[in-house]
Amino acid sequence: MAGVSRQAVANWRTRYRDFPQPLVELKAGPVFKVGPVRAWLRKRKIPMARIVSLINLKGGVAKTTTTVALAETLSSQHGKKVLVIDLDPQTNATTMLIGENKWKSLNKKGYTLATLFKDALDPTNRTFDLDKTLQKGVSDVKGANTIDLLPSSLDLIDVQDRLAGAPSGQFYAQTPIDLLRLAVKPILDDYDIVLIDCPPNLGIITLNGLRISEGYIIPTVPDVLSTYGIPQIVKRVGNFSKDVGEDIEPLGIVITKYQENSTIHYNVSRDLRGRGDPPVFDTVIRQANQIAAAAENQPSERTLKQKYGYGDLAERYIDLAAELIETLEDL
Repeated sequence: MAGVSRQAVANWRTRYRDFPQPLVELKAGPVFKVGPVRAWLRKRKIPMARIVSLINLKGGVAKTTTTVALAETLSSQHGKKVLVIDLDPQTNATTMLIGENKWKSLNKKGYTLATLFKDALDPTNRTFDLDKTLQKGVSDVKGANTIDLLPSSLDLIDVQDRLAGAPSGQFYAQTPIDLLRLAVKPILDDYDIVLIDCPPNLGIITLNGLRISEGYIIPTVPDVLSTYGIPQIVKRVGNFSKDVGEDIEPLGIVITKYQENSTIHYNVSRDLRGRGDPPVFDTVIRQANQIAAAAENQPSERTLKQKYGYGDLAERYIDLAAELIETLEDL
């Protein structure tokens, strides 16, 4: 991870009292937990990707729009190199970033993440090509030139339910929840931030995204149906975090599609903030017709305000991106 020798790590263990302790000392060398080592390396200013999943069990809560808007804002306003991993079979993040025609071409050739998961079902037929699947320099927003994408496919719908029975490999080293981690490991730290658009469920494909994440965001409309599953998300991800031995922190709830004249939206937002677990981001994304228009990829570049509207909507995404950066720095 750090690009240094074993001897350098041995020196760090001697010189720095805060270096993480190994879980066990084997004859072949010490075994460390990944999370604390990554955190320590970040403190030493060694570049490490910050990886965040966006999830909600309810559809229609602007999860994908929030993912893409954050990516475009982090790139255009903060100069961050961003990777968007689209795990949602609806492929909305993919089409927002590269357009439907480009997606259809990639899907026909098998250059989507569906191929990665299909390969797991038939180890004798390995066809996933990371280099050809990775789409570089996506987005139609001016200045958002540092966004790459791993596209999704509708085929993921058929694949997910079969993944539980996927072979574990010759030495039982591969599990269904590790497929994404093993595939993208070589490129993750080429990025400042990785945003993962997860399906609206807690199935195996979602767990693949959470497996490589240090935290997650829950975008939600402030109504009863959209917020009902939040405690289940927090509990399930917490248990999953314990099982895999890695911290996956609830970074916060993002209130979306907020209607200022709605008593229900006001009351539910107040209740979410009152609970404080998970925390709620200060920035609120209001309901706006422009969001629907933003979903269509344009052939020519446009500014954030042109894409998300000339009101305060673009400014709210800018504020949310700044909050996310601050939240990650505090982890």
